[in-house]
Amino acid sequence: MDKTAIPCDPMAGQEVKNVLEYLAGISGKKVITGQHTQTMDMEELAVIERETGKQPALLGFELLSYSPNINYLDTDDECMTEVSGNLGTLRRAWEWAEKKGLITFVWHWFSPLGGRSKSFYTRNTDFDPSKAVVEGTAEYKALISDMDMMAGLLRPFADKHVPILWRPFHEGEGDWFWWGSKGPKTLKKLYRLMFDRFTKVHGLHDLIWVWNAPLPECYPGDDAVDVISRDLYPEKHCHGPLLEQYEELIKITQAPKPVIIGEVGTLPDIDAAVEKGACWSSYMTWSKVFTLTETFTSYDYLRKTYNSPAAVTKADLPELY
Repeated sequence: MDKTAIPCDPMAGQEVKNVLEYLAGISGKKVITGQHTQTMDMEELAVIERETGKQPALLGFELLSYSPNINYLDTDDECMTEVSGNLGTLRRAWEWAEKKGLITFVWHWFSPLGGRSKSFYTRNTDFDPSKAVVEGTAEYKALISDMDMMAGLLRPFADKHVPILWRPFHEGEGDWFWWGSKGPKTLKKLYRLMFDRFTKVHGLHDLIWVWNAPLPECYPGDDAVDVISRDLYPEKHCHGPLLEQYEELIKITQAPKPVIIGEVGTLPDIDAAVEKGACWSSYMTWSKVFTLTETFTSYDYLRKTYNSPAAVTKADLPELY
């Protein structure tokens, strides 16, 4: 089935339409190579360039250190190392935009109200998202305040017509992050609240709205989603087309949305994916150990992937904005 390239935001800019048309057009034929980075050093990109002589077409950037409510007084070294390493990384996103590469953002959102250490984890906060979707509550006010702050950071990208694959409330099918802790109904309300606020209040029309959960009961609706995705972490050195996971994901909607792997640990077999009909338009390998070592994917396999006829690398990417 051909994928649709019509943006869910009726005011979406041409840059959004261009990217969606590209994602839809390569579906079942090509797969965009992607890599997540979370530090200023972008060590993962350096490894890919060293081993393959190429660059991924898509770079992922982390926004966790931009959370307004990080508790610096009740934390631990692991959290602070992650926060300090992530500081300033929006500059790297701007540099990638200047090269006309594709950009995706993920936000490990520290609890808007209360919490300790990595308070994006449910275990580290008593923040109740079911109260946050009720207008007038303290939780709602904190949630909206954080959203408005993030909208301000995203505003310059919209002003420059830089398209962003925006993947909020990721992995919401689980309860490990606070936004998934109260189930599908609350998760959908959170997502739609952000969609309406970002598009209607802040006028962010450069965002490509990526839904990131494989359960039908979590899906917020076709009118607020451009791309469907899920995160996958196969066993070490287990490279496959992930066909079963693809077929499960596309059941969340009857609309033929472009389909991507939001995060992946071990590299998928993109040649097998094209051959067997797992129509992933892109993947994004997660950071640190997944790329900086051969624990999950050998460098031989990394080179095989980037040299595949099915791979879209940075050099293969047309100018989309």
